[in-house]
Amino acid sequence: MDVESQMDVEAAAVAAAIGEPARARMLYCLMDGHARTSTELAAVADVAASTASAHLGRLAAANLVTVLVQGKHRYYSLAGGDVAQVLEGLSVLAGGARGGFTARTPSRLRTARTCYDHLAGQVGVLLHDRFRALGVLKGGPGGEERAYELSAAGSEALAALGVDVAATRAQRRRFAYGCLDWSERRAHLGGALGAAVLKAALRRGWVTQDLDSRALSVTPRGRSEMAARFGVRV
Repeated sequence: MDVESQMDVEAAAVAAAIGEPARARMLYCLMDGHARTSTELAAVADVAASTASAHLGRLAAANLVTVLVQGKHRYYSLAGGDVAQVLEGLSVLAGGARGGFTARTPSRLRTARTCYDHLAGQVGVLLHDRFRALGVLKGGPGGEERAYELSAAGSEALAALGVDVAATRAQRRRFAYGCLDWSERRAHLGGALGAAVLKAALRRGWVTQDLDSRALSVTPRGRSEMAARFGVRV
């Protein structure tokens, strides 16, 4: 089989994977950039859990979705921007419009909370995204590891917050990675560095911790300093 014929076959296989209505609903549900479990995607597609697993296996085999295993959960996301562009083009041809992701997490927990010992919720996701945009973090996300490194400028920025980067790096745990946030379904900063950032935020009075829950309250000082230092507006 020549190269062009092989491409035709592969293109047809991808089209067939997208073309089943339940799988198409799953893919379009993932277009907002939020990862979801097979249980949630089964509900979206209106199919049984076992059927959803088979559909997701087909989508993964066609390189249309990726799976991130985190604890006992498996989260599915679109495989990349190329997939999103294809789906967007099909949506234009179909003339459809779709709603966005709606989180059902209680608002106190959704704004800011602890995830193990790092900062999660909207604030954690916003900080993570700004760290990436400003070049504080290098590498990741991608694959199951989603590992990050600090840039030289990032080391200086976090040292200015009181983070001991060398001591953080020396801990016997993963240094930094994108931890999928269960309310936002996007990454916040996990690992030893994520824990160090949370400690710095508590120490500087950016957030205060509730006595009886994982919820964190963002202080006026925290709002002001996060906006001034990193452009994070909560």
